[in-house]
Amino acid sequence: MKKVMVGSENAVKVAAVRQVFSPDFSVAGVSAVSGVSDQPFSDQETREGAVNRAWYAQKNADLGIGLEGGVQPEGKDVYLCSWGALTDGTAVWTAGGARILLPERIAVMLHDGVELKTAVDHYTKLENVHQNEGAIGILTAGQVDRTALFHHIVSLLYGQWIYQTGRRF
Repeated sequence: MKKVMVGSENAVKVAAVRQVFSPDFSVAGVSAVSGVSDQPFSDQETREGAVNRAWYAQKNADLGIGLEGGVQPEGKDVYLCSWGALTDGTAVWTAGGARILLPERIAVMLHDGVELKTAVDHYTKLENVHQNEGAIGILTAGQVDRTALFHHIVSLLYGQWIYQTGRRF
């Protein structure tokens, strides 16, 4: 069976990849360093983190997937952003996800150097939101959760790979 490694042990990210690739692929997560800030603060940095995680994850698999959440400032506003990368060891494909404006109180915390996961937990008075529905789940009243957001990105990645390589394992 072909193997897909996710450059994270976060259950939400692994579940999103498993939804796209199972049952045809074995899917597992591995701790991977993003090589970017703990809180990526631009599309470019967030995408770079996803690419780094994908390359690391692919070392022991047929395909490596990196998923990274970050934020993108636009003037005084701050938007949630998410990026993914897929590599087969020869090239890398990237895709971005939906954006949503973060509440001003969260944006202020981010500008003060607080990580999004901490800011969202403080804002919601919940714990480990990033391991569950994520900021996207909270801010969309459950209409879109973090797994669904990453599932969409992973589907875009896999579709690009199939189209551009002409391969399906």
